[in-house]
Amino acid sequence: MPLEKSLDRKLSAIHADPSGCKEFIIADAKDADMGISIGAPGKSPERHDGEVRFKTLAQYRQQIREVIDQGVVDIVLMSASTSEMLTIQERLFDNSHITPAARANDATDVHIHRGGRIHTTPSRPFRTASLDHMQCGHLDCDPEERELGVDLGLYSVTFNNQLELDIDVLNQFKEFREECERKRFRYFLEIFDPNVPDAVAPDQLPGFINDVIARSLAGVTSAGRPTFLKMVYHGPRAMEELVRFDPHLVVGILGGGSGTTLDAFLLIHEAQKYGAKVALFGRKINNSEHQLAFIQMLRYITDGVIEPREAVQAYHGVLQELKITPQRSLEDDLLLQTNVMSYGGSGTFISLPNQPEALLKSSHPTPDSGRPNFAKMSANERLNYHQDRLKRLFGDK
Repeated sequence: MPLEKSLDRKLSAIHADPSGCKEFIIADAKDADMGISIGAPGKSPERHDGEVRFKTLAQYRQQIREVIDQGVVDIVLMSASTSEMLTIQERLFDNSHITPAARANDATDVHIHRGGRIHTTPSRPFRTASLDHMQCGHLDCDPEERELGVDLGLYSVTFNNQLELDIDVLNQFKEFREECERKRFRYFLEIFDPNVPDAVAPDQLPGFINDVIARSLAGVTSAGRPTFLKMVYHGPRAMEELVRFDPHLVVGILGGGSGTTLDAFLLIHEAQKYGAKVALFGRKINNSEHQLAFIQMLRYITDGVIEPREAVQAYHGVLQELKITPQRSLEDDLLLQTNVMSYGGSGTFISLPNQPEALLKSSHPTPDSGRPNFAKMSANERLNYHQDRLKRLFGDK
């Protein structure tokens, strides 16, 4: 009997009680080879000063294998070629609660080439992979072959407030939805902010994005609706507005650029607080010093057992234990930077509070028989507890 996927269980719980459910879905977005190409795996430590050398595709895929083995995330998003290897050939997800997914389209705003300018021009729809290739590895799958690969894909749209371009985006999206319905394929919808300057006035952008989401899906019946959304976090007001409008429209956030560790931890904490149920982090995970420890901290935060600033401190404690030199000092990693949210590294800015301390005062969960009473712990006691727990997890790696 196939192992139940945590994504399916959590989605059922969320729809059963949209306002009260505390379940949270975390995805590791390892599909960057569809955009950043050779630079997708990240910089290699094996390089001389001044020389930029990247990890290989094989190393990138090995990182994915380790994330699958860890079993903390709910979804691993890959390119169709990587999914073919890990999902169809190696069968790594067969005995895992993690759901494999593949990027189903790659519009031009994710075509990031060294020296390139394509991603700076208004986005145009494009698809490299077909659903058949994601489902079985070749064209014209037989019915029984469709379960070999993934049954979940990411489809991205970018609206630039230009009639002909946006209508083209909608028409291509319609064709994709209809193909998904015919082939029993699920998708989640990524809504990028405009990728050209001045497409929308900055103060109108959160409302513009919420409106294009609501309008684009108003004529879509349940058979063709996205499993969940992936979008820029534009702050509490915009998140609460969208969640209140349709509680069954499961909203997820994208991570954007790397930033500091506090940027990442506070982003997921803040978005969850105001109604997000999903986070899909790519570069924030991939560019971290220790991906598995970073992912574990994300889960601790969304489970409510540790707060963002404490998580940064605990994470640095693990790096010290593993003798890994951090990219930033602990002091610098506890600072907030302005994170850029577009795929190409320019465009819309994230909305984070100016005084994060207020967000670090939320109550801790009620302890159960197997869990310390965090509410009665001092900040140092909580920090020491989580550092020790992480060291036990990762100290021998």
